[in-house]
Formats: sequence, structure tokens, C-alpha cells
Amino acid sequence: MGEARGAGGAGPFGEVRIGFQWFLGPTRVRRQVEPTTLRAVTTLALLGGGKMGEALLGGLIDGGWDPEGLAVAEVVAERRHAIEGRFAKVRVVPSPAWAVAEAEIVVVAVKPGDVPAALEAAEPVLEPGALVLSIAAGVTIATLEALVPGRPVVRAMPNMPAVVGRGAAAIAAGQHAGEEHLARAEGILAVVGTVARVPEKLLDAVTGRSASGPAYVFLVAESLTEAGVHAGLPRAVSQALVTQTLLGSATLLAEGPDGPEALRAAVTSPGGTTAAGLAALEARAVRAAFLEAVAAATARSKELGQS
Repeated sequence: MGEARGAGGAGPFGEVRIGFQWFLGPTRVRRQVEPTTLRAVTTLALLGGGKMGEALLGGLIDGGWDPEGLAVAEVVAERRHAIEGRFAKVRVVPSPAWAVAEAEIVVVAVKPGDVPAALEAAEPVLEPGALVLSIAAGVTIATLEALVPGRPVVRAMPNMPAVVGRGAAAIAAGQHAGEEHLARAEGILAVVGTVARVPEKLLDAVTGRSASGPAYVFLVAESLTEAGVHAGLPRAVSQALVTQTLLGSATLLAEGPDGPEALRAAVTSPGGTTAAGLAALEARAVRAAFLEAVAAATARSKELGQS
């Protein structure tokens, strides 16, 4: 990858950090080969065993984490049984307090409205130096720090593709979180995708772009599939071609040296079919519609965070 693209964030020394890559300018890239911060952690407690929590568990274990050092608190019995069936050596309990005792890292993966109850139950037995990493949408660092006074807090905003190991997340540090805590948070989230550091004030923009972004892509896929049907393709064929087109295009963007503008230009011959199609999209202001969609989602994220 020749340059940093997407929701990159400035690190403590001015560089842009995404996952375990440090982008020090358009072409200079420094990589951390081994997420060594994970190896030093003996116990991680996960509050919430939903899809995102299960994805993190799978990623951590696949990445070499000892499952006996993992604990999950999940109040729904059916979900507990499902996690126990998939991760035999992971300790699964119904109470946050039972999960967090002696944990060095606590990942908050419950629904936003359940965060206060979960952390209030956990706080009396939570280690003084335990890192609290929250992936609950809209729950501010100030709210988290009030629930776990004195502990280092990192707030994260992941997205849905994390469940297949292709997520895009951003993290922001609380007042007690230092470089070590940010590195540990990155190491955990990197098992299911890429990670960018940003100030908390930009997490609403991350929500509007990355967290909501998969829905925009799915809408594009749905529309292209329907367009293929209208053009005469069987629906199954149209959907398969659309899926592969999106996958191939994303791979080119992620692994090739060029950015989206150069790639679009490479596909577009003067006076050709692609140029005609793009002209139709521009006539309908599709580019402006995406700008407005991200702005609207960002504004809504801010509203929810203030409620």
C-alpha cells in the first residue's frame, strides 16, 4: 500500500497509525511484525457474548491467545451455551463480576444501554490498573471513566465486517490511558481488522463513515444486482457477479499501489461504456449523496452520544 487512506489517525509522534502499520508520509511505512503486547497479557474479560464479542474471541484464539486466559460474561443462557460449544476452554459466566476478577483487560461489548449496569457490577472487583476497552457505540469516554474511576479507558468504534476478520475500527484514549494501553487495544482489535487512532471528537465521523459504511456498500450491491436483472441477467448470476466485482475492487484498492481516483480512471476509457455509466451517476449527484449520507450519520451519532 503506497499511502495511508481512509480514517487514519495521528499517533503521539505525528504519524498516522492503522493497525500495526505506521504511515510516516506518502511512501514511508514502518511495520510492527509481532503484536507482542498481547503475549504479555494473561487474562482478558469480555463483557457481552454477542456477534462482535464472539468474533473477537475467535480472532484472539486464532492469533495465539491462550483460551484459558479468556473469560466471557453473558447474561443470555442461549448465547452462553453457544460460546461454550465453540470455545471449550474459555470460561463463560453469567455475571460481569465473575468474569473481571484479576483481568488485566476488560472489553465492554454489551449494548450501549447495558454498559452502566455491566460496569457497575464489575467495578468493585476490577483491578485498579485494568484497561477498559469499550466497543459500545455512543458511550463516551467521560461516561466510561465515571463508571470505572481511575482506570485507563480506551473507546473504540468497530464495524460489522469484524465478524469475518475484515473490520475497520478507530480508537481514542481516555485521560488515564497511555501508549501501552493504546497498543494493547490495537492488538486486540487488530485480530479482526485494521485499527486507526483518532481523538474522541472524531469518533462520530468514524461512526458515520466506517460503522455505517457497510450499509452503504450493501445498498450499492443491492442496486447493482437489481440493475443487472433489469438488463436481462438471472438474479443469481447478477448477484454473484456483483459480489465478485466488489470483492475484486476492494482487493485492488487494498493491495495495489493506486488510490480510488487512479483506479477509477484506469477503468474508464474515453467515450466508452464506463464513461457513459459514470456520467449517469454524476447526473444523479451520487457523489454528493454519499457526502450527505456520511454527514447525516455523523450528526446522528453526535445526537445519540449526547442523549
